[in-house]
Amino acid sequence: MAEETFDYIVVGSGSAGGVLAARLTEDPTVRVLLLEAGPEDDDDMIRIPAGFSSLFKTRWDWNYWTTPQEHLAGRRADWPRMKALGGCSSMNAMIYIRGNRADYDGWRDDFGAEGWGYEDVLPYFVRSESNARLSGPFHGTSGPLRVEDRRFTHELSEAFVESAARAGLARTEDFNGLTQDGAGQYQVTHHRGRRWSVADAYIRPARPRRNLTIRTEAFVTRILINGAGPRATGVEYERLGVTERVRAEAEVLLCGGAINSPQVLMLSGIGPGDHLREHDIEVIVDSPGVGEGLQDHPVAGTLIETQDTSDLAEAQTLGNLARWQTTRRGPLVSNVGEAGAFFASHEGLEHPDIQIHLAPTGFYHNGIHEPVRRMVTVAPTLVDIHSRGRLRLRSADPHWHPEIDPGYFTDRRDLDAMVGGFRRVFDIVWQGPFARYLRAPVEPSTTAPSDDDLIEVIARLGQTLYHPTSTCAMGSGGDSVVDPRLRVNGVEGLRVVDASVMPRVVRGNTHAPTVMIAEKAADLIRSGT
Repeated sequence: MAEETFDYIVVGSGSAGGVLAARLTEDPTVRVLLLEAGPEDDDDMIRIPAGFSSLFKTRWDWNYWTTPQEHLAGRRADWPRMKALGGCSSMNAMIYIRGNRADYDGWRDDFGAEGWGYEDVLPYFVRSESNARLSGPFHGTSGPLRVEDRRFTHELSEAFVESAARAGLARTEDFNGLTQDGAGQYQVTHHRGRRWSVADAYIRPARPRRNLTIRTEAFVTRILINGAGPRATGVEYERLGVTERVRAEAEVLLCGGAINSPQVLMLSGIGPGDHLREHDIEVIVDSPGVGEGLQDHPVAGTLIETQDTSDLAEAQTLGNLARWQTTRRGPLVSNVGEAGAFFASHEGLEHPDIQIHLAPTGFYHNGIHEPVRRMVTVAPTLVDIHSRGRLRLRSADPHWHPEIDPGYFTDRRDLDAMVGGFRRVFDIVWQGPFARYLRAPVEPSTTAPSDDDLIEVIARLGQTLYHPTSTCAMGSGGDSVVDPRLRVNGVEGLRVVDASVMPRVVRGNTHAPTVMIAEKAADLIRSGT
């Protein structure tokens, strides 16, 4: 039987792949196949904003782990990643943050990613967005991605913002406007009280198109490459126990994210030559940068026992579930990380390096635990990272998870910044209206911790903020995996479009920037460049 043929094959339906499939099929003459390793996104806990952590360690999760991390007390960090239509946009905490202007100008100036400066990418953020409160010049009001204020905000979140303002932080109504600094409530990718993922925003509206074919539970094992060129000609994937091959007449678009994309490239013979030969993989393109440069935002929470208030964990009741189902209101509309702030951990920094996530519950170890008392979490997150890690194959078998080493805090500057972030948190929370809700410190167990106390808390509680990037970095240098048009160096007909192409992680949550990358990539592809 002849192999199926499409113009474009999109591998992965997440924050990038779903966008690409929708945008490319706006042209009715273009045939697109979208392949997703996971199933349909048909679980209520995907829709309920407060339920995202209940998806961790389930059939929806790739269940990745890191290598033992020296600066996390030798622990292996758990890295939840979604395996379903919509990818991680169906599992994330839904915070809409774009990053700092300096991030994109840095991509351009420091890495040679021409066309990716802030003024270049802003139109794509605007195009993708439908903001319920904010508008131009920084926000869109008619894009597919719904961005709203939550229908529920806990009193602790409001008190935190007030205390942060009293402690000297500017109050902000928009972290994505003229300046990022300050404290405020996060806007979220919700629509009328439910999660609004890329599957909702882009894939479902495009699904009726006859030129879009979607296959879930289709696990891509490698890219098919013609040695002459070389050129990507299609992909091989497993579905329902059968191995299939499908051809792409125009391009293969790899959108697997910072873990799956470099893994698929290496399994296909594109990567560090010596490493591929260790696994008896034929080297088609010796590309040392594949899997290198891994970055992720590390976070560690300050945990405090509360009084005279509630804990979101208490909201997990049948009554609140019924309220959400009938009205899309109530505490289950919370995205857990409701409020936050951006600031510099030390004097002399031009831009913020710390982001705060405020959760009106005890959120640690990815929220997988039974609460034993009412708590609040105020979590410093390092968003300007100096440390770098890497990803490597553990086997030529595509079913084996790769070796993931984020290299947390291997650069001492990162640890110093986190300590500075904790110090600022303590300045905020133990005064003002927030303090009246606090009973006693839990982690650390004192209101006057030493630097060593804080480093010990970071080692025990430090974890991912679910933002891996940079393993297929773009740029103009010889170590870049893709060029500024996201074309894989050394292979025709193949692009990587996802968070892995960020040459450096942005200051903030990565969902919105990944959607932007795909919006811009769609224009690059349609223009033939």
